[in-house]
Amino acid sequence: MSNTVEFAKMNGLGNKILVIDMRGRTDKVTPQAAVALNTDAETQFDQIMAIHDPKAQGTDAYIDILNSDGSKAQACGNGTRCVVQALAAETGKKAFTFQTVAGILNAVEHEDGTISVDMGQPVFEWNRIPLAEEFHDTSRIELQIGPIDNPVLHSPSAMSMGNPHAIFWVDRDPMSFDLERFGPLLENHPMFPEKANITLAQVISDSALRTRTWERGAGLTLACGSAACASAVSAARTGRTGRKVTIDVASSPIRQPLVIDWREDDHVVMTGPAEWEWSGALDPSTGTWSRDAERGAEAR
Repeated sequence: MSNTVEFAKMNGLGNKILVIDMRGRTDKVTPQAAVALNTDAETQFDQIMAIHDPKAQGTDAYIDILNSDGSKAQACGNGTRCVVQALAAETGKKAFTFQTVAGILNAVEHEDGTISVDMGQPVFEWNRIPLAEEFHDTSRIELQIGPIDNPVLHSPSAMSMGNPHAIFWVDRDPMSFDLERFGPLLENHPMFPEKANITLAQVISDSALRTRTWERGAGLTLACGSAACASAVSAARTGRTGRKVTIDVASSPIRQPLVIDWREDDHVVMTGPAEWEWSGALDPSTGTWSRDAERGAEAR
């Protein structure tokens, strides 16, 4: 078995993604390799999407997802769009079914290049999110940052989109908050036994939100697809918006909104772009890598 595999540096609305082709192999991308890749400015990423041979009949691939700290992630909507774009370019197919640790994901590439991913059904039960305390209504849980009589952030909506999310509702631009300071405290709060993605969400209209996310295992991120889904569902669940909204991801350099549709069948469908940047080869056990020769980069 060769020590190297092909990979692509991509992004989903700025969410930094490495798509690694592990098909035909029995090994996996190691946590050590993930950490090494993330320490290099060229390959720094939010999530690795490792494409493996399918495990279940009727699926196109099994996707193993790693965060930049080497930990496992259950879901990554922006990364899934990147996988779809990569495989569509390779195979000519437009529709795909993937298996992940969080379940089955169906996705399709549209004629305009945007990609829709069915992210599945949201989970609201406190013990399945999971939370450390029982809450009858998880659309507003007791949690705050700052002074008791004047908290900076408080009463988030909690839910799971395959991974745990806490959505804090804010009345001004999410970029105006010091999320780099609050994010680690909230991600690792005892309320979240499996940690949590922390999102600040501002309601722009009954069909539009503006968000910014501290991502579990990755930190400040330019975009997070599952957090956009969680924000949209939580906004509709609490009566702030309708069930179909556009998400302006405040931290993304790409000014194209995500469209989130919480359908009547309870499935959440996310539609947005994906972008290929460059490709190369890497060792999945160590993280050493090189760009494609025609790009003229040295091995790292």
